[in-house]
This record gives sequence, structure tokens and C-alpha cells, in this order.
Amino acid sequence: MKLTLVGAGPGDPDLITVKGIKALQQADVVMYDALVHPDLLDYCPPDALKVYVGKRRGAYSCMQEDINPLIVHYAQQYGHVVRLKGGDSFVFGRGFEEIEFARQHGIETQVVPGLSSSYAVPASANIPLTSRGVSESFWVVTGTTKAGQLSADLHLAAQSTATVVILMGMHKLADIMAVFAACGKAETPVAIIQNGTLADQQQVVGHVQDIVDRAQEAGVDNPAIIVVGEVAGLTLADVQAVTQANTVVNQH
Repeated sequence: MKLTLVGAGPGDPDLITVKGIKALQQADVVMYDALVHPDLLDYCPPDALKVYVGKRRGAYSCMQEDINPLIVHYAQQYGHVVRLKGGDSFVFGRGFEEIEFARQHGIETQVVPGLSSSYAVPASANIPLTSRGVSESFWVVTGTTKAGQLSADLHLAAQSTATVVILMGMHKLADIMAVFAACGKAETPVAIIQNGTLADQQQVVGHVQDIVDRAQEAGVDNPAIIVVGEVAGLTLADVQAVTQANTVVNQH
């Protein structure tokens, strides 16, 4: 009996790791989420059982409380279960809960990290989360907590000079922007990237004070990543200019 937790990456099926592919090729059962690209299932053996356990806001196929015992059931019945989760399963993916539950039932476990959408999606939109002279660090924050409220960490992040990446926050976009505006950041650039790394990726850029209207006009919605910070307003030319300026300063 074995559970392998595999991060599927941010969306593009080519962005899964080689180790993740090898795990899929050895699976007896694959339990996959809503944001997993269907092409990844082609790596599974033809006789592998494929089980959809996706969770999307407002349309729950399977609750987490159901998924945990299902993992144990399939491992006991079939052997090797691969749990395929979008992004990286340890970044707001509840992967640790599944690993712990499996271990409590005597199941061997392994974790295969994946590219997290928190940094891969902004990169696909040419947005650097850090850039010399612009941003020295970044926060990754969930849009809402388990209780459905804004995270207290969001209020702390909004007070910092760091880039702030918000996952699962589109349904509370107005509330989130209000937090940043209250910290005097109405003019701070914001970028929203929907379906990041996929062929239908869509992006809208604005500022804290107008991004809600811009997002509505563009029709941008979930699944999307929100990036707040000066880097969200950079172009590649801006990045090169800052880098060259820093180089000149360092030379002197």
C-alpha cells in the first residue's frame, strides 16, 4: 500500500515534473483534482482506475472529509494511489492532511513537489515577484480562510513593501482591494491572471483603486492569481532599465 502525492503544476501539462510522470506511470489508482490538466491522465497505465475528486467553489464533487478515507480505501484495495493535485500540494493544497491520514492507517507515503501557481503563473505573464530595486520579497496568501473570512495575514501583507500573491481570492476581490486601499496603496499596481500557463490565459492590469472594475469589464474570474505590488506594473523594458541602473550604481 502506497500513497504518492504529486503536484501537477500550474496548468500547462508540460510543466509537471519528470518524477511526477514516473509516479503516474506506476499508479494503480489516480485521484485527481479539478485544476489538473486532463492530458496528464494519459501517463497512467491503461488499466489504472481514474477517480475525479475535484473541489471547486460552489460545485463540490467531493469534500475533503470524504477524500481522506477514499485514499485509504483505494490503497488497501488496489495498492499504489497517486493523488494528483494542481500546483504544489503543500501550498494551500491540503496535501499534508492527506499524507497524515494515510500514515495513520499504515500506508507508505511519498511527496513529489510541483510548480506552484503562486510563482509560476506570474512568471508566465512576465511578472517577476522580486526584482532588484523594486521588490525584495513576496508573500503568498489565501483569499479566504476555512471560516470564509479574509486572512489576518492579508492585513499584515498589505502593510509591507513586498509583492503580495493572493490565491483563491477572486470572489472577495473588492474586500481584498479595500484592505490595501486602507493601507494607503490605492495607486499600487495589480495584475490578475486567469488560467495561467494555458493557451486561454487572460490577464488584466490596473491599480488597487480600479482593478475590480477592470476585472469585471474583462470578464476575468476564477481560477485566477492576484498579484499586488510594483512588480505588477513592470514591463520587461522596465526590469531591464532597473537592472542597468543598479549595475551602474554598484560599479561606482
